[in-house]
Amino acid sequence: MKAKGLYFSSYVLWLLLFVLAPVALILYQSFIGINGNFTINNYESFFKISSYLRMTFNSVFYAGLITLITLLLSYPTAYFLTKTKYKQLWLMLIILPTWINILLKAYAFIGIFSQAGPVNNSLEWLGLGSHQLLFTNASFMLVAAYIELPFMILPIFNAVDELDESLINVSRDLGANGFQTFWNVIFPLTLNGIKSGVQVVFIPSLSLFMLTRLIGGNKVITLGTAIEENFLVTQDWGMGSTIGVILIATMILIMFLTGEKKRRGR
Repeated sequence: MKAKGLYFSSYVLWLLLFVLAPVALILYQSFIGINGNFTINNYESFFKISSYLRMTFNSVFYAGLITLITLLLSYPTAYFLTKTKYKQLWLMLIILPTWINILLKAYAFIGIFSQAGPVNNSLEWLGLGSHQLLFTNASFMLVAAYIELPFMILPIFNAVDELDESLINVSRDLGANGFQTFWNVIFPLTLNGIKSGVQVVFIPSLSLFMLTRLIGGNKVITLGTAIEENFLVTQDWGMGSTIGVILIATMILIMFLTGEKKRRGR
């Protein structure tokens, strides 16, 4: 009993110090003006200035596109992965790149997409000429999708792997074709895995700022970029905290919308 209480108190202490306290500090700081006075001007400015609204739209839009790309790639990958003989080994190889620092991955792609990189060299060898691949929206989304891909594959893989094979066999015995079996049996039963994947991809993608600078060349301005600039460049911590609060609220909303709904029985 004492051990349980110790573990529980440690968890509560961790939650208070490293989750609730930072959020409370950001919330408090969001009501502090650039002159140190208590004000709500930061929130008024956020919803009145078009550039902030455009950044919010960009964040949601590009996070949605990155999530959609990773989902379209991850679902068939996870499904066919469960049918392979050494599925755990292949899954480990897919997860392995997540151990590498995101900054190292970004610089690796800078070399890959550069004018003298292997992609442009291949295009020249095919007679297609050299192209500007870096500092484009397409390269930013491609790199972001690559980095987030394992986090989408893993929950979908677990959901598909736990499927009851007898349900699929029953569907086929009743005359359903492959698409009908997928749409009416497999997809609904793996929906929770998809929702979990959407959460762990969409939410981090909202606050990307390193990739927008290194790969996108700051052509894609998101809320993460705005937070960085307000804290490190303009030193307007109040506005940076306000954007952080908006970002946290958006993340909570996404978690609520994609969370598992429990059905209440009588």
